[in-house]
Amino acid sequence: MEMKEKMHNGMLYLPNDPQIVEEQVKCQERLYDFNRTRPSELAKREVLLREMLAELGENCYVEPPLHANYGGKFVHFGKNIYANYNLTLVDDTHIYVGDYTMFGPNVTVSTAGHPILPELREQAYQYNMPVRIGRNCWIGAGVIIVPGITIGDNVVIGAGSIVTKDLPSNVVAVGNPCRILREVNEYDREYYFKGRKIDASLL
Repeated sequence: MEMKEKMHNGMLYLPNDPQIVEEQVKCQERLYDFNRTRPSELAKREVLLREMLAELGENCYVEPPLHANYGGKFVHFGKNIYANYNLTLVDDTHIYVGDYTMFGPNVTVSTAGHPILPELREQAYQYNMPVRIGRNCWIGAGVIIVPGITIGDNVVIGAGSIVTKDLPSNVVAVGNPCRILREVNEYDREYYFKGRKIDASLL
């Protein structure tokens, strides 16, 4: 089995394989162009994102700079996704993000890991596990999501959290390691922030 195949099935492989490096450099060239766009060049950004990502839904906005190992080649974005500054996607294998999900600044989503055994790390071995983020999630500033994680729909993850275990739908989760704080509830239908009421006409 070639190293490129091992990238996507959780097997140990060598990321410095010449074929892999050649492909990665090409992807990063497009990412470089995206990150050098001017604020007024929104149409150019969308064209580049459609070339870069595996899938890109309608009405997505990604604020440069974006950082991605493969320039987004294995990233699947639904529609109406928003990503603030410095989103880092360690996309050595697939990252799936559902519609309407938002990323705060400085979020890291990683699919890549390295063996704990020192002898294997010395040889630069790596493994990758996909990450799945559901629909209508809000991933707060500075959140880190590690390889192999699945996050349900309508999840809010507090700023600075480190997600090391799967999260079900409709919860608020915070901390390091990230833990479920509570479910999304009726209070959230009435108030949006510290006693500030939601205008019913907005719903």
